[in-house]
Amino acid sequence: MAVPQDKTALLQAIDKNFEKLMGYLRFIPPEYAKDKNLSGHAKGSMMSIHDLVAYLSGWNALVIKWLTQDATGKEIHFPETGYKWNQLGKLAQKFYQDYDDWEYTALIDYLSSLKSQIVEKIESYDNEKLYRAAWYGKWTMGRMISFNTSSPYANACGRLRKWAKEKHYTFPK
Repeated sequence: MAVPQDKTALLQAIDKNFEKLMGYLRFIPPEYAKDKNLSGHAKGSMMSIHDLVAYLSGWNALVIKWLTQDATGKEIHFPETGYKWNQLGKLAQKFYQDYDDWEYTALIDYLSSLKSQIVEKIESYDNEKLYRAAWYGKWTMGRMISFNTSSPYANACGRLRKWAKEKHYTFPK
């Protein structure tokens, strides 16, 4: 899928990639969710499917935080307060820990709720706000949202397909 260049394309990319992702996540039995058999977000690390959902939830929560701070005129600390862009592996580990005690199905439901909140915020903006002006460095608000929603959803789908192939697990069509 092409990189979204406007509000409509952004919403379509988020919805398409999220629905595909949820189809996979909801089909995986919870007893498989905590097995650390996926390549992790930090070099040389391993993660579980639960960790993958925690990672996505963490980034979605950050997007909501950024958009809320922007709307209220507060300074935004990208990517997160206390973290720099070259510390994303460390931030991923924080997300895994933040949601470690959540039940798998509750975490999936939470991710779905976060995605809905992001969509609601996007719907309140026009193309001018999302794509016509730089928001962070050279990146527009729409592109920053895409970087942290639709793109990671697609990446997660690829990780889950690879996991399924390695485990001889078949997702329904």
